[in-house]
Amino acid sequence: MDLGLKDRVYVVTGATRGLGNAAARELVGDGAKVVVTGREEQGALAAAAELGPNAVGVAVDNADPSAPERLIATAREHFGRFDGVLISVGGPPPGFVADNTDEQWQSAFESVFLGAVRLARAAAAELDAGGVIGFVLSASVHEPIPGLTISNGLRPGLAGFAKSLADELGPRGIRVVGLLPSRIDTDRVRELDAMSADPEATRTANESRIPLRRYGTPEEFGRVAAFLLSPAASYLTGVMLPVDGGMRHGF
Repeated sequence: MDLGLKDRVYVVTGATRGLGNAAARELVGDGAKVVVTGREEQGALAAAAELGPNAVGVAVDNADPSAPERLIATAREHFGRFDGVLISVGGPPPGFVADNTDEQWQSAFESVFLGAVRLARAAAAELDAGGVIGFVLSASVHEPIPGLTISNGLRPGLAGFAKSLADELGPRGIRVVGLLPSRIDTDRVRELDAMSADPEATRTANESRIPLRRYGTPEEFGRVAAFLLSPAASYLTGVMLPVDGGMRHGF
């Protein structure tokens, strides 16, 4: 199946590792060009170098108000166009209600929520019909995850923003989509498992609740992301798609 990604240009934030990197790899593998970001310059440049000549790396923090303008300008300067953005950011600090400080909440709000809103608004102003704005969210959009209180607070609100944006941009032919990963085998998920007294038992227990009985791979997530961002998904907007091996049992 031809996804129609050849020579299309996307910005992918948080793409030096994990889910953002997996999505960038699949986009490039299907012929797209990407601007990949990370907070550290060395990491961003290394990630772009691994992806090859169809990628360029930019060191930027999603919380920086100047980030959207810089990233869109980079896409146009290096590749001559801008077709969409996948907004991904590292998960906020874990913890229960009593654990997380005001400073942690404020920092996470700036990067996870407000930074994503700024990027989406800037992209909406620059995209033409056929453009797409994607959000990497979390299964916590539908059900709180124990020990991830900040994520539980911010991700559902961002999903609501994305749904509103889909309604507003639909008449212009611009799509808005969300991805809701659960237990994907990334460094972040392994770190969360390692916080338990018995990480191996924790993973086994989590896998037992997944109908496919295993964690997903980053590549599996990346392929779903590439499809949703591609012209092949041209009639999908406002959708919040679980990428979870069936872990969400509700409709």
